[in-house]
Amino acid sequence: MQPSLTMTANQADLLARHLFPDDGCEAVALLLCGRRAGADRHRLLVRRIVPIPYAECSERKPDLVTWPTRYVDALLEEASRHDLAIVKIHGHRGYDRFSETDDLSDRSLFPGIAALTENDIHGSAIMMDDGRVFGRLVCPDGEFLPFSHVAVIGDDLKFYRGSGAKAVEPFGQRIAQSFGAGTYRQLRELRIAVIGCSGTGSLVIEQLARNCVGVLILVDPDHIEPKNLNRIVNSRADHAAAAAPKVDVQAQAIAAMGLGTTVETYCADLFDPDVVRAIAECDVVFGCMDSVDGRHLLNKLATFYLLPYFDLGVKLEADGEGGVDQVCGTVHYIQPGGSSLLSRHVYTAEQVRAAGLYRTDRAAYKAQLGLGYIRGVAEDRPAVIQLNALIASLAINELLARLHPYRLDPNSEYAIHRISLSHGIYEHLEDGPACAALARHIGRGDVAPLLDWAELSETEKAA
Repeated sequence: MQPSLTMTANQADLLARHLFPDDGCEAVALLLCGRRAGADRHRLLVRRIVPIPYAECSERKPDLVTWPTRYVDALLEEASRHDLAIVKIHGHRGYDRFSETDDLSDRSLFPGIAALTENDIHGSAIMMDDGRVFGRLVCPDGEFLPFSHVAVIGDDLKFYRGSGAKAVEPFGQRIAQSFGAGTYRQLRELRIAVIGCSGTGSLVIEQLARNCVGVLILVDPDHIEPKNLNRIVNSRADHAAAAAPKVDVQAQAIAAMGLGTTVETYCADLFDPDVVRAIAECDVVFGCMDSVDGRHLLNKLATFYLLPYFDLGVKLEADGEGGVDQVCGTVHYIQPGGSSLLSRHVYTAEQVRAAGLYRTDRAAYKAQLGLGYIRGVAEDRPAVIQLNALIASLAINELLARLHPYRLDPNSEYAIHRISLSHGIYEHLEDGPACAALARHIGRGDVAPLLDWAELSETEKAA
């Protein structure tokens, strides 16, 4: 199992302010964490921070802190009831490892927590005065299992990993020269989901693979058709004749590149619990789909599982007389705890409901549409490869800018990119207020039903 810890940038800032007070003495906090309990990857997701007041600590020195464990007692019932994890975190100045005192303390504290919560996934972490964070699970037998990485998700994307970084392969030299060897190694370690493998998605996949991303999770239920051949990269006439799954076509192309990217494919609908869980185990998500309910699900998933989410949209509106009225595209960067596609007015709650009904019960959708209870859903939005390629490249560069901030302006000013080729417009906008509808779901992780979404209830599905 590869355990990891993820928090938002706002949470990291709160911790830094508490753990490094002006008096120079150590401080401690507790993290109540949701979980993505995967078979191979176990993600701990910071849901709430409980700072231990300085005055409540019986001893505080530059290299020692003694604190009252009653603050743990106050979290045990909630952790047990909701299957949450407890992580202790304290600050170190310059000393980038756990001390012998830390080892003794953790071996004393965590077996009791595991017994009382009936869950042995709890941990300990250290924040350094330069912002780095590392940590470990503390097993009931007293053994330690290091976190594979700690992720901090905000305007910048920070992944703090342990030692043993891979060397830069020959095919990665130019990426390393452009963005630094550290960024290249981060790309090699990333697990990225791409939802939608058609016109825009295929171009995103192509660029991620050629940037040597470590693992790609590809999701799309559809198959290649003749109408796809002019815009899906790597598609061929024989794929259309055989109705090859879009995910398989992309996986075969990536394998042929020989750049070391591992691929997992899901020829399935996004509203499949297994697909949701697979995405939740990733580090980054790209959404390349038109459906409103699918985009809303990804936005909600990103909040529950603290994932950075890049949403791509393209639109080409023909005038019906051989001309074009509008050629435009957008890239939204969504971070957990920030604004959402809903609060940015990309769609409305009514449109989410209508899209869900269109997908699950076409007859009921048509009936309600005819009665005027809902507004229509766009069924087919044409796009062309040059517009798709422009928006896909913009999104990939947005990822790189957040892994390796290279812009003159801060990343906070680039939450939204909008381009209109027909009107000669390009603009970038900063993030808006936090989405009130999603704020309560930050870091919840695995719940039943998944994402609190009734359609993802596996009990109902089995029945």
